[in-house]
Amino acid sequence: MSKRTPAVRAVGTLMTTTAVAALTILLAGTVTAKAPGKGEGVVDIVAWPGYIERGETDKAYDWVSAFEKATRCKVRVKTANTSDEMVALMNEGGFDLVTASGDASLRLISGGRVKQIDPGSIEGWQTIDPRLQNAPWHTVNGKHYGVPYQWGSNVLMYNTKVFRTAPTSWRVVFESMNLPDGKPNTGRVQAFDGPIYIADAALYLMAHKPALGIKDPYELSEEQYQAALALLRVQRKLVSRYWHDAMVQVDDFTNEGVAASSSWPFQVNLLRSRNAPIASTIPSEGATGWADTTMMHTSAPHPNCAHLWLEHSLDRKLQGDLAAWFGSVPVVPAACTDNALLGKDGCKTNGVENFSKIRFWRTPTAKCATQQECVPYYRWVSDYIAVLGGR
Repeated sequence: MSKRTPAVRAVGTLMTTTAVAALTILLAGTVTAKAPGKGEGVVDIVAWPGYIERGETDKAYDWVSAFEKATRCKVRVKTANTSDEMVALMNEGGFDLVTASGDASLRLISGGRVKQIDPGSIEGWQTIDPRLQNAPWHTVNGKHYGVPYQWGSNVLMYNTKVFRTAPTSWRVVFESMNLPDGKPNTGRVQAFDGPIYIADAALYLMAHKPALGIKDPYELSEEQYQAALALLRVQRKLVSRYWHDAMVQVDDFTNEGVAASSSWPFQVNLLRSRNAPIASTIPSEGATGWADTTMMHTSAPHPNCAHLWLEHSLDRKLQGDLAAWFGSVPVVPAACTDNALLGKDGCKTNGVENFSKIRFWRTPTAKCATQQECVPYYRWVSDYIAVLGGR
């Protein structure tokens, strides 16, 4: 998997910040993705790690081979490790689809990078969880710009040899302290390498500094925003690495003595499959999370194969198998039952009951509901790069 510096990954973000700050989305004449004709032989997808598997890591997890055989559309995947990287890749073009989280989807819509989707043309649309069918991160002015894929929460991953019982607060990664093994947490914790992580700091402050009056971690006044940055600067002295490559984080927990970090269920599942002393929890402050949408590029080179994949993405078995592999929750509720890999209680284990507790990623904008004016995302980008640089 490729690694990029924060500054390089931010280029794609900064290219779209004007549109994001305004979010006056002009949708007239939007290209609409229609029902497919004959497949072109290939579909190119930008995806999160672990989202599109063909059995190469584990033969039991393969939702690509059967699709390729049935459609004759070869699936080619470009792994992206942050939303900003996904936006940059879609700006470059040459891809058909992207599995975008809420902090990327509106940027892609406002930038004119993705097509409007007609739900009536998507076989299986009515099987989607009603809470997600019209979700605001892919629906604008009643128009849809993607097909929901999976959802879940960011988790606190920890080493069970260090923590004999699950930590109850994100404090173990935000503030200087001794961990249960008696050793300091300095150099033994990690944080996510993406500007959206500022929301995690804001969420922590919602619980521990209520006087700030934060109501939404993505809608911050200048004072609230500066408090979040101050907390992140404290954390900077503790962090051994800001992670964006899931596999690098897996290696760090295996070989580098990392004790705790924000993470995805994907890394937790992978480490546990290797019998590593790893577990995860959602602390008392709650968690941020992601509800991802598969979106089609306005200039998709292979729109017919792309449309066929959009329909395939809602396949009940695919949804259940992916949830079992990644530790996520299917957008098709029926996938939670009768899936051999997911098991009887798999969706419950993955947090299906936590939907209302998750603060789903979305792009911060100057115009916001809880404040007269909020700090827009372009500030999050530049300021988070400064925090990572020790400023």
